[in-house]
Amino acid sequence: MQEHDADEQHENQLHQHDHRRLGRELGLFDSDPLIGAGLPYWLPDGAAVRHSLEEYIREVERRAGYRHVYSPVLGKRELYEISGHWQHYREDMFSPMELGGQHGEEQLVLRPSLCPHHALMFRSRSRSYRELPLRFAELGAMFRSERTGVLRGLTRVRAIQLNDGHVFCTLDQVAGEAAAALELIRRAYVALGIEPSRYRLSLPGPGGKYVAAPELWERSTALLRAVLDDSGLDFEEAEGEAAFYGPKIDVQVVDNAGREATLSTVQVDFHQPEQFDLHYVGADGAKHRPVMVHRAIIGSVERAVAHLLEQHGGAFPAWLAPVQVAVLPVTEDQLPQAEAFEARCLDAGLRVELLGPERGSLGARIREARLAPYQAVIGAKEAADDHVALRLRDGRRIDPLPADEVLARIGALVGAHRVDLWE
Repeated sequence: MQEHDADEQHENQLHQHDHRRLGRELGLFDSDPLIGAGLPYWLPDGAAVRHSLEEYIREVERRAGYRHVYSPVLGKRELYEISGHWQHYREDMFSPMELGGQHGEEQLVLRPSLCPHHALMFRSRSRSYRELPLRFAELGAMFRSERTGVLRGLTRVRAIQLNDGHVFCTLDQVAGEAAAALELIRRAYVALGIEPSRYRLSLPGPGGKYVAAPELWERSTALLRAVLDDSGLDFEEAEGEAAFYGPKIDVQVVDNAGREATLSTVQVDFHQPEQFDLHYVGADGAKHRPVMVHRAIIGSVERAVAHLLEQHGGAFPAWLAPVQVAVLPVTEDQLPQAEAFEARCLDAGLRVELLGPERGSLGARIREARLAPYQAVIGAKEAADDHVALRLRDGRRIDPLPADEVLARIGALVGAHRVDLWE
């Protein structure tokens, strides 16, 4: 009986933290049959979370020396034949769209990856060794022709917003760039309040889905294994999990149901630089082949938000929360001061919502705003002194403080992407 009760309690907990249920209940995202399966849309609160996440990762990448680019979501079939996607990844790609006449003189494909576009950007002009490492990054859309039966909320979708990046570098620079990418991933996980379940070195397996170039596989695998060893990270090797063009470091996370998924990756690629005939001019005046390091710091935005929802049960870190400050005047007499504080929050760049007495009793409004990191309660005494009494989401209550001090302290914590609510 006790075992049955424990199982039932576990099932209830899984249901409570299922990102699909939370996404609908919290008004973050949803879907519609007229748009199509695996194609969720983002509502305003969900868009606020996504925007904050994207802006955070762009700034992290900018500080790390990445240059951000934009590339089209379509490409000619020939592009993916050169890259190898057409031969090795065809089953996951949408069918080509034929253009240019009755017989389809040109075939365009929704891209399954961003790397071929970035390779063409690299070769768009002559490159010198002095430019390397050259780091491109893009938050770009890619598409996978997933079967309907495997689609699931935000974790398996057909249109993916990928935090992608490609570093073009010399062979001597590969290890340093891969290690730097792992450090960016570590820092992002701290800010997101999540932990990896394990690190995996993903290697090729049997079958014909991998590029047939044994020497390149050996070189790239040795490089990634050395990076993991030098970083002091425990890792496991897994055959059959590599990309078709090279091995990769996969950062694995586990959801509340025990399902494991890859969130972030670092890959070494000798294949595509050869396929696209990429080169740079070395110090000796001769042409040399660069190496491509692929890396995704938070991976798919959809999968990252799904994991964050389940990890935090909708109580996002303050910098990600759709509503960061809930303003609660005790009575209508404090509405003018509450509205003024709301305006100051907006001026400080905070996402704020005013819940006035028309929304119910103070207790009811506190419960309604339970997921907001900060609840600013303004009673008669606080209104008279231009103070705010803070209630933190974790249950702590802060003695009334000057409104300017409250805004400065919240702004500093949010700006630093901290997971703790108060110092």
